[in-house]
Amino acid sequence: MSEAKDMEKTEPVKLKIKHDWYQTESQVVITILLKNAPSDKVKVQYGERSLSVSSVIPNSDSEYSLELELAHEVVPSMSVHAVTPSKIEVKLRKKEGVRWTQLEGEGTETKVKAIPQAVIDASGPQQPPKLFKKDWDKIEKDLKKMEEEEKPEGDAALNALFQKIYGEGSDEVRRAMNKSFVESGGTVLSTNWNQVAKEKVEVKPPDGLEFKKWDE
Repeated sequence: MSEAKDMEKTEPVKLKIKHDWYQTESQVVITILLKNAPSDKVKVQYGERSLSVSSVIPNSDSEYSLELELAHEVVPSMSVHAVTPSKIEVKLRKKEGVRWTQLEGEGTETKVKAIPQAVIDASGPQQPPKLFKKDWDKIEKDLKKMEEEEKPEGDAALNALFQKIYGEGSDEVRRAMNKSFVESGGTVLSTNWNQVAKEKVEVKPPDGLEFKKWDE
């Protein structure tokens, strides 16, 4: 009986890590809420209809793994990922500018019919394909340009606006945003340090709602 208890204590705890996604006209963005993931231990593999993400989970003997069969095709060479202290973000470049109704699909591929031999013979001798060297600097610039031109939707647009204000603001703006957000329980976000520095920021829930603090 005691041996069974010892085995239970030594087994690694399985952690549930959430992931979510949203899309723009040309990208599908997948957010994995894994905190403090070591960037050198995060592995991402892109396929035209698949995505594989794995990482060591900090302070744990477990490893996180996400395997997806995508609903539509993407361009692996133009897809990127970023690791931050709060998440892993994967940006997939859509192959076609269509709106995805779901992230995952059955993983089936459309079969391409073979070209009849008569058509090949009629077109004359075939020239060997030209080899092109990828200009990675140009690809990176194109990706940044697309991100700047694209307009995210809903909560993603609001979060992007707050991040832009916080990133480009002065130290006083950042202090004001941090102080107002924390003291108001996330109901107020102010950029005016002169105003919020004088006194504690009160909780201001939306009309019709009541703020309730849960005891831990």
